[in-house]
Amino acid sequence: MRTTLLALVITLPLVGQPIRNGQLPAPLPLFPLSNWWNTDISSAPVDPKSASFIAFIGTSRGMHPDFGGDSGDPDAPIYGMPYITVSGSQPLLPVTFDYDDESDYAAPGRPPGYPIPEEAKNEQRWIEGGLSGSDPRADGDRHMLIVDRDNRIVFEIYATRWNAGAGRWEGGSGAIFPLDANTRRPDGWTSADAAGLAILPGLVRYDEMSGPDPIRHAFRVTVRSTNGYVFPASHKAGSTSGALPMGARLRLKASVDISRFPASAQKIFQAMKTYGLIVADNGSDMYVSGVYDTRWDNDVLNPAFSAIKASDFEIVQLGWQPPSGAQRRRTVRH
Repeated sequence: MRTTLLALVITLPLVGQPIRNGQLPAPLPLFPLSNWWNTDISSAPVDPKSASFIAFIGTSRGMHPDFGGDSGDPDAPIYGMPYITVSGSQPLLPVTFDYDDESDYAAPGRPPGYPIPEEAKNEQRWIEGGLSGSDPRADGDRHMLIVDRDNRIVFEIYATRWNAGAGRWEGGSGAIFPLDANTRRPDGWTSADAAGLAILPGLVRYDEMSGPDPIRHAFRVTVRSTNGYVFPASHKAGSTSGALPMGARLRLKASVDISRFPASAQKIFQAMKTYGLIVADNGSDMYVSGVYDTRWDNDVLNPAFSAIKASDFEIVQLGWQPPSGAQRRRTVRH
């Protein structure tokens, strides 16, 4: 019995300790039901240029799940984005940003700083890409996503790095989102994502896929080129003629038969019919973002995703927003 109790002490996180992929604060989905990530778009009008936008991507282009478990590559150990949950007592640390005029430094009504765990300096799997904040091999977008579960705030950083010489955390840009508000960035501002959107609410999560309820939010997707931005995005990162703008919504057509796929994939694909995909960054075409989790089975996910082609999607009218009355009625139903 003493050995068993000791093992529990060693393996279970202490109260208040930062947790990778910890339980998110209820209610779920993240952010109000009226938020753009949680908006039912199944009846939204199709954009007149939908076919040309899909042709630009490439009608035969298959989707890809940009998430999974451990990669086995020491230079990029993980697939997908981890997130961190912390208590309200986690110390807030200053961060120096490259895009300082478009970054947040404090949550509303809170002291300045980001609740970054000390472990992220030297331990792997706290940051997208998997490498620690001080690892010289670290590259890529290196998003760090942190949820203060007590104060209900999401902190997100792009290009996260620990500068040991200067003794400080640095990032490309940072954004802070209260979970109980539909806070949109000022027009022209980026966030930790190119489109100016929050990242965490758009990730495919294993707990949602495996849980009893349907997934009730849109997913983050990348395309190789973009052209300006539309609502709900606030920032552009390209001006390629014919490309989709940041903030564009792709919807899996209602006519696409998803019954041929495993139940786990069906659940994800159904959310794409109801809530869609939101273009949030430049990257590989039709790469859908998700959480790093060793429970994902990419032998199931990869062929299922690749079987769904860009031609199976349509583009929702650019900048579309639901009528306020319809959104209120949907909120009541939930």
